[in-house]
Amino acid sequence: MESPSIQHPHATWRDFYELGKPRVVMLIMFTAIAGMFLAAPGFPPPNALVFGTLGIALAASAAAAVNHVLDRRIDAQMARTRNRPLPQGHLTQRQALTYAAILGVLSIVLLWGWVNPLTAVLTISSLLGYAVVYTAWLKHATPQNIVIGGAAGAAPPVLGWTAVTGQVDAYSLLLFLIIFTWTPPHFWALAIARREDYAKTGVPMMPVAYSSEFTKLHILLYTILLVIVTLLPYLTGMSGLIYLAAATILGGFFLYRVMQLKARTDVRLPMRTFSFSITYLALLFAALLIDHYFTIRIG
Repeated sequence: MESPSIQHPHATWRDFYELGKPRVVMLIMFTAIAGMFLAAPGFPPPNALVFGTLGIALAASAAAAVNHVLDRRIDAQMARTRNRPLPQGHLTQRQALTYAAILGVLSIVLLWGWVNPLTAVLTISSLLGYAVVYTAWLKHATPQNIVIGGAAGAAPPVLGWTAVTGQVDAYSLLLFLIIFTWTPPHFWALAIARREDYAKTGVPMMPVAYSSEFTKLHILLYTILLVIVTLLPYLTGMSGLIYLAAATILGGFFLYRVMQLKARTDVRLPMRTFSFSITYLALLFAALLIDHYFTIRIG
C-alpha cells in the first residue's frame, strides 16, 4: 500500500522528467553514441544514430522509473533521495509504472522497427537487468551488488555498436569492460559518502557491510585494474596514440584521487572522487572518439 506524503498528488512534467534520472541517462546516451561512432568508419547511419539513441534513452528512463518505484521506501529514508517524486507524493506508484511501461514499449518499437532486433533484445535485457535483477534483488542480497549489477550499466556502448553493425563485436566488449570495471570505484565512493543513509535503510553496501577503510582499499584495487583495462583499446589496435596518452593521463589523475581517498580522512574526498569519476569516464570516451577520427599510430 502506498503512503505518499501528499494524498492527492498533482504531477507536473518535471516530476516525470526527474523520474527518468536525466543526469544518469545523459551519461548513458553519451557512451551509447560513442559506441555508434566507434563502430562506423565514417558517420553512423542516420536511422541508427537518431532512433538508436532515442530508443536507448527511453529504455534507460523506463528502467530508472521502475527503480524509483522499487526503491521508494528506501528513498524516503535517505537525505540524497527523499525529495524524489514518489517519496514526496508528487506521483503515485501506478503513475510511475504506467510511465515506465509507455517508455519501455516505445523504446522496443523504435529499436525493433527502425534499428535492428538485436539492439532491441539487448536493450530490454539491460533494462530488466538494472530495474529488476539489480534493484529488486542484488542490491539487497550482497555487498558485491554493484559489481555484479554493473553489467547492466556497462551495456550502452555495446547497444550503440549493435545499432550500427547489427552484431556484438569484440571491440564493443572492450567498451563494456571499461565501464564494468569503472562502476565499483565510482559507486563505492558515493556509498562511503552516504554510508549512514545506507546503514539506516539496511542496504548492504560495502561500507555498511564491512567498513569505509575496507571499501577504500577495494576502490584502489579496482582503479588499478581499470587503468590496466583502459590500455586494452590501444594494445588491441582499436585506438592509437591520442587515446593512449589520454587514458594514461586520466588514469594517473584517477589513481591520485583514489590514493588521496585511501590515505586521508577528509569527509569531502568521497564525493569529490565520485564526481571526478564521472568526468573521467566522459573524457575517456571523448578521447576514444577523437582518436577514432584523428588517428596517430607508430609504424
